[in-house]
Amino acid sequence: MKQDYDVVIAGGGPAGSTAAMVLARTGLSVCVLEKDAHPRFHIGESLLPRTTPLLYELGIAERILSLPQVTKNGAEFGFGDAEVTRKFTFNDALIKGTPIFNIERSVFDKALLDLAREAGADVFESTPVKDITRLEEGAVEVRVDSGSIRGRVLLDATGQGTLIGRQLKHRRGFDDPELQKVAYFQHFKGVERLLGEEVGHPCIALCDEGWFWLIPINNEITSVGFVTRPSFVRTLNVPPTELLAWAVARCPLVRQRMRNALGSPRNQVLADFSYRCQPYAGPGYFLIGDAACFLDPIFSTGVTLAMMSGKNVADMVQKVLRGELSATAARGKHIRFVERSTKPFWRLIKNSYRHSFRELFVSGGGPMQLPGAIISVLAGQVFPRPPWALRWRHRVFDLFVWIQRYRALGPRRAHFSLLAQTPQSLVYLAGSADDSQQPSYSLISETSAALAD
Repeated sequence: MKQDYDVVIAGGGPAGSTAAMVLARTGLSVCVLEKDAHPRFHIGESLLPRTTPLLYELGIAERILSLPQVTKNGAEFGFGDAEVTRKFTFNDALIKGTPIFNIERSVFDKALLDLAREAGADVFESTPVKDITRLEEGAVEVRVDSGSIRGRVLLDATGQGTLIGRQLKHRRGFDDPELQKVAYFQHFKGVERLLGEEVGHPCIALCDEGWFWLIPINNEITSVGFVTRPSFVRTLNVPPTELLAWAVARCPLVRQRMRNALGSPRNQVLADFSYRCQPYAGPGYFLIGDAACFLDPIFSTGVTLAMMSGKNVADMVQKVLRGELSATAARGKHIRFVERSTKPFWRLIKNSYRHSFRELFVSGGGPMQLPGAIISVLAGQVFPRPPWALRWRHRVFDLFVWIQRYRALGPRRAHFSLLAQTPQSLVYLAGSADDSQQPSYSLISETSAALAD
């Protein structure tokens, strides 16, 4: 490990790896400091179609598309007790989207980090940044266990760790309880999937308490999760590691898809959703990916936002270091990029917890090509800023959502609450859904009534 680099990047996830790859290819010296050893587990396994052209632009499409994955042509949304759900493809969008994929993040993230290394970046895994000891224009310094590393620019790609956001106390959550969330998730085999070209559709099952995801990530494994409010969880007498099973037992749509599921009855937990670390750039630094802001994952924005922001910052930083762009101008451009590209997602996410939005969105109808415009936003057609054709339709849709609360513009749909449901027994096969981690399974049966006690 050298002591001096042009660019120091804290974090080797999709944002950090993308930035490192782009910068190293320009001949700049780049150091990536990643706290974990890859491959490592991570959620956020579904990507947006806007990622596909980015992979080709970066020249890595062939490598990435060779990895185990499931083609994603659209998505499925429905209420948790629905017999019929809404399925759409990205061809239904106002701005046609290309197919993309769902993928196991341990595989995807390792491939991106390997590509950054092959491009010439010095990558150090199991090397967390302990402290930032200098953060000035043109001069930054961080401390790791083996000593200090200096650079001209620091990129924070530490995800929810938000290294700079926490050190500068810029990390801010939201007072709105609908943006305060916790996720309970696990991987399973044997989860029922749609057929044909719909096989890779992520399924989003809606309930008053939150929502579920079911995402096929390779030929065998499906990622399943439940997102809800921490305030709701505190009213339950359920251990955090058993909350997913508790919720699935009360959701007919998810329970039906998981009736033959193999996996652990205990889930993992991820809290502290939805925050911003404004400003997203300052003297000597840029925040990219989840280090800048973290959005509720209902629309699978994480990886696409991370890679797009990593590429955008890398393009500007190399110009700054070569004297072709002022640092002040670069910071302003990055801040506007993050704000403009995330704004439509923030609006959709907040609306997605309103029953009137769910009624209109799941029904799928509407004039003026409104459904197609919303699908285009969900496909990630927002960089560097959503086109006018999407912006005005999005605002009209927001108006219709408000009107739907008081006068039916679309079909009414009864609320679906987990608390109002009679729980059904669950039978899982204990152990990891990944045979490489757990070669054998043993039968374990638990009733949801026992989990609720």
